[in-house]
Parts: sequence; C-alpha cells; structure tokens
Amino acid sequence: MSDARFEISAGFLPLLDSALLVMAREKGFAAAEGIDLTLVRETSWANIRDRLAVGHFQVAHMLAPMPIACNLGLTPLAATTVVPMALGLGGNAVTVSNALWHDMAAHGASDDLSPRATGDALRAVVAERALGHASPLRLGVVHPHSGHNYELRYWLAACGIDPDRDVEIVILPPPLMADALGSGSLDGYCAGEPWNTAAVMLGHGRIATVKAKIWRSSPEKVLGADARWSDANPEALSALLRAIHHAAHWCAVPGNHTELAGIMAAPTYVGRPAEWMLPALSGHLGTVENSLVDVEDFFVPQAKAATFPWKSHALWFYSQMVRWGQAGHSPNNASIARETYRPDLYRTALKPLGAALPGANAKVEGALAAPTPVGSAGASLVLGPDGFFDGSLFDPDELDGYIASQRSATV
Repeated sequence: MSDARFEISAGFLPLLDSALLVMAREKGFAAAEGIDLTLVRETSWANIRDRLAVGHFQVAHMLAPMPIACNLGLTPLAATTVVPMALGLGGNAVTVSNALWHDMAAHGASDDLSPRATGDALRAVVAERALGHASPLRLGVVHPHSGHNYELRYWLAACGIDPDRDVEIVILPPPLMADALGSGSLDGYCAGEPWNTAAVMLGHGRIATVKAKIWRSSPEKVLGADARWSDANPEALSALLRAIHHAAHWCAVPGNHTELAGIMAAPTYVGRPAEWMLPALSGHLGTVENSLVDVEDFFVPQAKAATFPWKSHALWFYSQMVRWGQAGHSPNNASIARETYRPDLYRTALKPLGAALPGANAKVEGALAAPTPVGSAGASLVLGPDGFFDGSLFDPDELDGYIASQRSATV
C-alpha cells in the first residue's frame, strides 16, 4: 500500500521539456513530497487540454499560452486553468527542408542560426517563389495557441514576411514534424526538442534558427493546473511545485545530462534515442549532420528564474493572440490573461525552501542585454540576457501601446 498523501495525474507530450515533470517522478522528488505522481503520455496538445478539462488530469505539461486561451474562451472545451509554475525557458528551433535551405543559402542564410540573416534569406525565397507563381511554403507549428506559432509569426513578420499571406501555417503534433519534412508535406516547422534534432539525424533537414536567438530566455512550457483542483488542494499543489523545483535543479546539473537523456529516451516518455536529447541539454546543437553550433541558453531548466510564472510572459502571449486575430483586446481580456499566471502560488510553495523568488511579478521583456543580479527573496538571482532579436521591448505596463504598435508593424 502506498504511503503517499497525494495522488496526482499529469499529462505530457513526448518532448525534452517534459523532463522536469518526468524527473520529479523518476528521481523520487515527488515521492519525497508524499505524492504518487502518475504521468500519462499524450499524442497532441488538444488531447492534453481536453483531458484536463474533463478531469482525467489534475495538472499537465502545457504550452505556455494554452491556459490563457482556455480562460479567454478561445477553445471549445476547457477548464479554468492556472499556471503556478513554468517548466523552463527556451528549447524550440525552426527547422527547414534540405531543399529550402539550399535556396535560402543562395540568398545569404548563415550557419550561425542568426534570425535576421536567415529570415532575410527566407523572405527572398518567398518573393522568388511568388514571382514564379509557386505555391506558398508550408510551415508547421504544434498548436494555434503555442509559443511556436507566436515566435514563428513574430520572426517572419519582423523579417518582412506576412505569416497569413506569404506562407501557409499548418498544425501538426511535434513527433510527426520530422517525418512530414522528410515526406515533403512540410517545408519547415517550429517545434521543441528533440524533434528538430530528429530531422537532422534522419537527414531530412537542418536547423535554421532557434527560439533562444529570436527571444532569448523566453517562456515555453508551463505546469497547467485545473483551477478547481488547485483551489481545493493547495497542499498537494505546493508539494508538487516543490518536487518540480528540486527536479529542475537536478536537470540543470551537466553531470546528470547523460542519465536524464537515457530516462527520457524510454518508450514511456519520448521513445527516441538518448543521443537525440543531448544536443539541447548541452547547447551543442547539430544544425546539420556533422556540424555543431554552440547556443547559449538553448534550454534553461532552472537558472534565471526559469520556473517562475511571470505575468509579463502571460501578457506578451496575450498580445500575440490579439495581434493575429485570435482574441479581441479589452481590459477584461487583459486581466484574464494576467491572472492566469499565479506567482503567488509559486511563492507560497517555495518560500519555505529559501528558493530564489523574484521581487516582482512582471518585468520589461527584452530589457536585459547582459546577466543582471536582481532583487529577490531567498537565494540570489541573476536574470538575462533576454533580448528580442529585433531589439524591441515589451513593457507590460504599456500593453495598449505595444498592441497598437504590433498591429501597425504587421506586414
């Protein structure tokens, strides 16, 4: 008979950034907090959302914007969802087919993953194809309400490509992306690891740029919790946040990466070779077979307040929902987005551990050009760099102006 005080079921997708949840279970951190943690692998983000809504899961590994979309009523079936914790920073890349890269290289695409050089080259290819009356390039993202969709669109638009007119953006679960590229069904995609490395290892394509260069130190996945369950079970939620906190510290230790990759490679979790997990963990990214590029902060599981649910992150995602016509802008909608992220729950759970707790709940995104010590409760804390590749800033206190400027900048 189990001695667990809490029984929690969590859904996840086979992605490297589910590692914090997986290690909470596999390394005993959940059990140490009195939790019997059941992890259920799912096949799509829609399934994750729907099974949380119908009560199959109490919490889930979720796309960072998805709980906001749920609370704004943008999905057909959704529970009110709160975000008490993030599951790391970064971890995505944009991968293109070999044929598309060949065309981009002819227009100056660089091997250093530069979003500007690569984006300018892509714009030239898009224009060339339009002149030749070729069909638009087809690019994949994992869900309409995903960081992948918003960062891909942000990058394209900043490089002069209209995401709604110049290319076709389609939805596909991450494990199918590399195969779709190999079959010619996609020309490129934005996805989390290891599904970019998969395309490289299989010879289907190459990595063109990465999230860590489009918006450095940016949010990706979160722990989404059914608000009804969270309200009714505060001790269980706090215990889970502490377990994930310890797991994040374990995941951040380079000496643990080989073991972590081996655990994630199991069929229960990602179900792909451990070698596919290691590039993201080390930051030594194989952009094409036998070619490595070092990417600082490619995936950050713990440092730089990587698990803190910043309200400024929530509001930036909301701004992109408005920009791309998914949601209307109003004070009420902005409030819903802001209150979806719950740093108060994070603080309640982790304060007894002496964890580094930021002194604020929001910050100006893109303002830190270098690592910067900031005020915190508990352990010392360094944030940044966190810049957008186009040099822009997002000040959550100037949300209306930012949304207006984004609308005017949309190509």
